[in-house]
Amino acid sequence: MSGTVTEKLIDAHLVDGQMEPGEEIALEIDQTLTQDATGTMVMLELEAMEVEQLESELSAQYVDHNLIQEDNKNPDDHLFLKSACERWGVWFSPAGNGVSHPVHQERFGVPGKTLLGSDSHTPAAGAMGMLAIGSGGLDIAMAMAGEPYHVNMPEVWGVELRGELPDWCSAKDVILEMLRRHDVDGGVGRVIEYHGAGLETLSAMDRHVIANMGTELGATSTVFPADNTVKQFLARQQRKEDFSALHADDDAEYHVTETIQLDEIEPLIAKPSSPGNVVPVTDVQGEEIYQAYIGSSANPGLRDFAVPAQIVDGRRVPTGVSFDVNPTSRQMLENLTEMGFLGALIASGARIHQAGCNGCIGMGQAPASGRNSLRTVPRNFPGRTGTREDSVFLCSPETAAAGALTGEITDPRTLEETHDIEYPDWTDPETIIIDETALSAPPENPGGELEKGPNVKSLPDFERVPNSITGPVLMKVGDDVSTDEIMPAGSDVLPYRSNIPRISEWVFDQIEQGFYERAQDQGPPWMVVGGSNYGQGSSREHAALAPYYLGMRAALAVSYARIHWQNLVNFGIVPLEFVNRADYAAIEQGDILELPTVREDLQDGSEVTVHNATQDTQFPAEHSLSARQVEIVLQGGLIEDYKS
Repeated sequence: MSGTVTEKLIDAHLVDGQMEPGEEIALEIDQTLTQDATGTMVMLELEAMEVEQLESELSAQYVDHNLIQEDNKNPDDHLFLKSACERWGVWFSPAGNGVSHPVHQERFGVPGKTLLGSDSHTPAAGAMGMLAIGSGGLDIAMAMAGEPYHVNMPEVWGVELRGELPDWCSAKDVILEMLRRHDVDGGVGRVIEYHGAGLETLSAMDRHVIANMGTELGATSTVFPADNTVKQFLARQQRKEDFSALHADDDAEYHVTETIQLDEIEPLIAKPSSPGNVVPVTDVQGEEIYQAYIGSSANPGLRDFAVPAQIVDGRRVPTGVSFDVNPTSRQMLENLTEMGFLGALIASGARIHQAGCNGCIGMGQAPASGRNSLRTVPRNFPGRTGTREDSVFLCSPETAAAGALTGEITDPRTLEETHDIEYPDWTDPETIIIDETALSAPPENPGGELEKGPNVKSLPDFERVPNSITGPVLMKVGDDVSTDEIMPAGSDVLPYRSNIPRISEWVFDQIEQGFYERAQDQGPPWMVVGGSNYGQGSSREHAALAPYYLGMRAALAVSYARIHWQNLVNFGIVPLEFVNRADYAAIEQGDILELPTVREDLQDGSEVTVHNATQDTQFPAEHSLSARQVEIVLQGGLIEDYKS
């Protein structure tokens, strides 16, 4: 034991395995989090698994993604989720109550606990001294049923924070600095643990911002200590009894170390179309914008709205700018109203939207085609906004507010000279309005029938992996392909989240319109070939489940993003990796690949023989499956394995 917060959390919840980096371990899960874009599948999976009673300490279901009610699909699913919460004994947060991550931190975050969530930004709860991990919905269903969560033991990446952020910079610039240094795969196989004297200058919600976007680095999770800042946060939330201190030892040792000098941070921005495409704001200032957007789980704190409100107070945004404000909770709206900040935002020309994820997940507020959008959200993958050819820049609330005032990308530090604006002096208030009236507690006696609207369909059947698989490479893609490109989000697609046959019509649509028709004509089995970091981004298991429904039975990639790789395993898709990148380069889309002894190869070792029948070549592939995971894949996935 090296005495890090991460290792203390893991050691306290270790069920099986050795705490050696890269080794598979099993963890006891205290809490689970689901949201409506993924939670419908979790509840359908509980049904398919024939689970009668939950074993988790606390489970919470949030409706925050699919809030647009243009027809029956979304409201029907909201009723389905409420009925599922009553059947299995889950906390229920309805539409309009707020974004899952900040609401969970406010109401349920407890230092020292583990949290598993069917949302890739679940690690935001690491701000509270929790070990919080995002995963596919089926893993969450298993945890709710009392099963441990399996993951490879991560390295612990210690990041020391020194100094204090300068004016016009905030926590968003800290995580953008990490992405500038390390890109979207720098955290793979690691938990990022922040420590150092600079922590004292960051609030609990500032830490939430940084922990939230650690996901964009590919990290397993992000962890902060539970210190006096967390204690004060819980006291403001009227939950001081839930606090317990958790610190790294003075002689803690980290596998990887790094230092960030906070007073050297400058306003940063991620250019289209990757969170890792980070440059100083000064590099792109002057570019005209159509939209400035503030809110989301990546900027959810009261200061993230109050500071922009003070920046625009008494001023009016230009006519051609859409200034979109997305409060993160109903409680946030009440406090912004009470303090006068909501009025200042409205008077400036801001468009106030309901509390939820909204445009972050492509549910409304899509930008005009060919126009730039400044957003404080965590991701800017292609088409994620709902506009196919979008141009999204990720930035801090300060930079977004500056752009809203000027109509162009603007270094917020220049506002002192151009607009005579002093940087707002913000301190979190000692007391705030607490509103938890919309939350529905689990019933004392769970039970009842699931309320299924016409859009809710049961899961497809899953087949055992055959002795051999032969099929075409129906899609070949490059590096860093995201789950938003495999299975898009947005208001056209996500309402079918509980209807796999319908949502499958959008598989790979962002990359190739018409792929669905090709897949229908082909039929199973077929394969996908990908570059490095295949499947980065969202935990949306539809990116594995919908391709499986269309006939995908194997994937070959240079490397995978952790959550998507696990989702492939969970639904019985064989995930293989190239031993030599040259073999990846040689394959053409349409080539017929044969895995002549795949079942035997998986059982016998880590190498699988691949024959390219089109080119008459043969090469080795490998897999990273544990013996336990091999049996899961061969059974046809986790549901079949659990039932057997």
